[in-house]
Amino acid sequence: MDTIPKDRILESKPDALSVIRKQYNLDKPGQMKEAVSILRDWVQQQEHFKKKDFSTHYYETSIITCKGSIERAKSQLDKICTMRTLLPQFFGDYNVKADFESLNELVYLFPLPKLTDDYYRVVIAKYFDISKIKSSQFMHYYRKNIILGEYLKAHDYLAGFILILDFSESNIMDLVTNVNPVELKEALSILIQGYGMRIKGIYIISESKVVISFVAILKQILSAKVANRINVLKSVEKIHEYIPKEILPRDYGGEERCSKGLRNEWLDALSSEEHMKYMREMNAASTDETFRRKDSFNEHYAGMSGTFRVLRVD
Repeated sequence: MDTIPKDRILESKPDALSVIRKQYNLDKPGQMKEAVSILRDWVQQQEHFKKKDFSTHYYETSIITCKGSIERAKSQLDKICTMRTLLPQFFGDYNVKADFESLNELVYLFPLPKLTDDYYRVVIAKYFDISKIKSSQFMHYYRKNIILGEYLKAHDYLAGFILILDFSESNIMDLVTNVNPVELKEALSILIQGYGMRIKGIYIISESKVVISFVAILKQILSAKVANRINVLKSVEKIHEYIPKEILPRDYGGEERCSKGLRNEWLDALSSEEHMKYMREMNAASTDETFRRKDSFNEHYAGMSGTFRVLRVD
């Protein structure tokens, strides 16, 4: 891959490909091509993989999210394929705009078009009346995040993510009392371990003291390294101390398109026939555990802190 594919919303930087590759010593001519070739050949040898024709971009972004480690990229690919088998409730054939219509009004979820100067993508989740979110809709929210994660994996090229969780217009108590920690942990495992989401920072905007309880839940779920990157801000304006105004939406005091407009653009992108077709192809990238060595499964998955069930293979 010599160029970053152009996208309908996501903007990149002219030097992103070379700079990010250089961070992991993969910038010399032919180095990334060789790494991708090694990873592709390994996939062809995995009898338990149901899909073996991933794109060059998919292989390269897997290597990048693993800081240039081909061995870690192998593990990441195995994990996301296995998660589709072990946690099928998080995946499926959904039209984000139609199937999650009411949820889309209660939570805006959208990545910002421009990258930060150090090549990170900011993703905003803005919550409104959480009390109206039914228990079943929490699973829809996780599914929507996964559909977005699949889109970013296919179209973006970056160093990692910065997350903004905005509760400035909602009661965070409604989330703390209704969220299922097990489901939340499973969803975050898919995004972080399966898709390789590298998180530089998490900024939670809330004036409520209950935010302490939400942070406590996250710290039980996230690794200590990521948990230490959680910051609580009392107001939207405080985000300007961390994120440049030129990439923030206008309703956040920035220069970018407004939140609702960006939300609508993302709903169109994620619900397009092109992406829904791609999702059906990727959802089929699961595993047939009858072809996996049992000791390999036990080593990598059976001990993952209650997140996965052990498969019984006759």
